[in-house]
Amino acid sequence: MQGFKKFLLQGNVVELAVAVIIAGAFGKVVDAVVKFLMDIIALIGGAPSFDSLSLAIGDNQLYYGPVITAVVGFVILAAVIYFMIVKPYETAREHLSKGEKDEVAEVDPQLELLKEIRDTLRARG
Repeated sequence: MQGFKKFLLQGNVVELAVAVIIAGAFGKVVDAVVKFLMDIIALIGGAPSFDSLSLAIGDNQLYYGPVITAVVGFVILAAVIYFMIVKPYETAREHLSKGEKDEVAEVDPQLELLKEIRDTLRARG
């Protein structure tokens, strides 16, 4: 029982649980945006569903429309994720890394010299 308690209280288990909950909630937002964009496409060019498209081969119908609908939905979903998650994340990360570079540049030169002397003395034994 002690091991199970330790497992549950590990930081990464809690972080993973929070990530799953946030992803579920954010998934609903992404779905709503995709539906909104599909509705806009429907207003501009008619129904965005291509499900009824088919190819007649003899007495059989080969429905290729659902594939086209799925591809269009996927492209819209990918665009929403890119512009709502990936791009803002990259921008924030670049901004933060610039701040870290500034902090690194502010290292005291005397401290660096002392570190080099220490490392040289350690290397000599």
